[in-house]
Amino acid sequence: MDMLTDPAVRAFVAAVNAGDREAFRGVLTENATMSDDGSERDLAQWTDREIFDAGGHMDIESESEDGHALIVRFRNDTWGEMRTSWRFEVADNGRVSRFETGQV
Repeated sequence: MDMLTDPAVRAFVAAVNAGDREAFRGVLTENATMSDDGSERDLAQWTDREIFDAGGHMDIESESEDGHALIVRFRNDTWGEMRTSWRFEVADNGRVSRFETGQV
């Protein structure tokens, strides 16, 4: 994780893996959005259910050249482990404004 290129993406992964909701919210822009498997989701509800309330954890397999896309072995207490892709949009203020995730 320390090798991730983009500081916002690195902070996102660190907050998820630490189970730190406050740090996670600090990584996002105020109006951040997300999608899961191509469907728009309510970011707060989805992250609570899929990450924070379910012990979500990201093990990085690979990173794109620009640092804004990852292949991850994601696991949580609800679904177990699955191979997923994550794509990030980072705003000018250095915070994540959108992320898209889905199974690979």
